[in-house]
Amino acid sequence: MADTVLYEVTDGLATIALNRPDAMNALNTEAKVALRDSVGQAAADPAVRAVLLTATGRAFCVGQDLKEHIGLLSEDSEHGESRTMSTVREHYNPIVTALAEMPKPVVAGVNGVAAGAGAGFALAADYRVVADTASFNTSFAGVALTADSGVSWTLPRLIGHGRAADLLLFPRNVGAQEAYELGIANKVVPAAELAAEAEAVARRLAAGPTAAYAAIKESLAYAGGHGLTETLEKEDELQTRAGASADHGIAVAAFVKKEKPTYLGR
Repeated sequence: MADTVLYEVTDGLATIALNRPDAMNALNTEAKVALRDSVGQAAADPAVRAVLLTATGRAFCVGQDLKEHIGLLSEDSEHGESRTMSTVREHYNPIVTALAEMPKPVVAGVNGVAAGAGAGFALAADYRVVADTASFNTSFAGVALTADSGVSWTLPRLIGHGRAADLLLFPRNVGAQEAYELGIANKVVPAAELAAEAEAVARRLAAGPTAAYAAIKESLAYAGGHGLTETLEKEDELQTRAGASADHGIAVAAFVKKEKPTYLGR
């Protein structure tokens, strides 16, 4: 059986690819466990300076594997249990937390439809490079469910409460161009160029001042839930740390010499 998730680290970049192309990368239990473990591994590995999350085949991820899901629901009903939805706690929450909070940039290369939890994983990334043939769909209400995989947190921060409510209450396919106009996609490229462009963006980040990128992630997350005074204090804390970093010294020295800096990630 082929691996449901592919994992590779080269030159500081961890590439994580969902690999169930025949199932449009639907999330069965095996895939969810593999993705959770791969993302956690990338987050913890000091050799990884950036992460590229992508997928094989024509879809990014259509969310929960409903064929497996309906069987699990039947088992729960038969035994009077409710274990099926524990996947949110056991799989989705750790995946999204690791993507959003790891101290390194995460790029999502969205090659096709991203629906449900698939959309959630893409939204949890820091930067989304999207094929012009791709689309996003919250899909949860379409199967009588509420948002999970962090969508209720990430989506309104990207596009505002009203638009997020619209997409959650009335799920529909949001094409690549509309996703860009809404602020979901950071960059839209021809489908044939998606893999190369997403990797190029991720490699640029991996070669950059990754400690500073970690501070930027932290500051953005903090500012979203705090007032101006607290945010200014957090900026002072993070900038003091960044100013003492080796990369800052390297950048300033390179600027004076009119050279391209080579960052160490610390």
